[in-house]
Amino acid sequence: MKTNKILKNLFFTGTIILFAFVFNSCKKDKNIDTKEIAQEENEEKFDNSKQDEKDSRYLVEAAETDSKEIEIGKLAQEKSTDPDVKAFGKMMVDDHTQAAGDVKKLAARKNISLPDSMTEEARKEYDDLNKKSGLDFDKKFAEMMVKGHEKAIDKMTEAAEEAADEEIRYWATNKIPTLTEHLEHAKSLKEKIDNRKK
Repeated sequence: MKTNKILKNLFFTGTIILFAFVFNSCKKDKNIDTKEIAQEENEEKFDNSKQDEKDSRYLVEAAETDSKEIEIGKLAQEKSTDPDVKAFGKMMVDDHTQAAGDVKKLAARKNISLPDSMTEEARKEYDDLNKKSGLDFDKKFAEMMVKGHEKAIDKMTEAAEEAADEEIRYWATNKIPTLTEHLEHAKSLKEKIDNRKK
């Protein structure tokens, strides 16, 4: 009788511990970055080839950039009162939506996994921008656009020069002129906004 009671208590305790473990695991999974998931999937797919894995990172980073620029572009259209900022935001949505479609097609042909939503880092940048308003919003948006496009051009130039896959090199080479045009536009916008008074 005593043994049955002990076994029941052990079973009950074990069930609670198991439930807590499963609940905690599920909770942790929600915090996993979609970029990390894509990179882990690609590492498994290209386990025997470091170069293929490196090539996959170019597409993952491009998808990450496109997702962020689309969402921030939408935010600029909603929150800014400056017609130039709104127009730049619309250009970001339009051009990066097209770019996202291109990278998805290329990734599908190469069996490369991509992040399916904004990364944690991008979400933080979005949230920080969303807290601002008026001229502060416009200044932060323009600053983000300059820095973001400088970084994107560096990554795309590296892909154009160093990717092992010829199709990925060609894709990257063709993306650089549009990104450069965006950067020049962003610099002009930033200069205009920096000279504006509150």
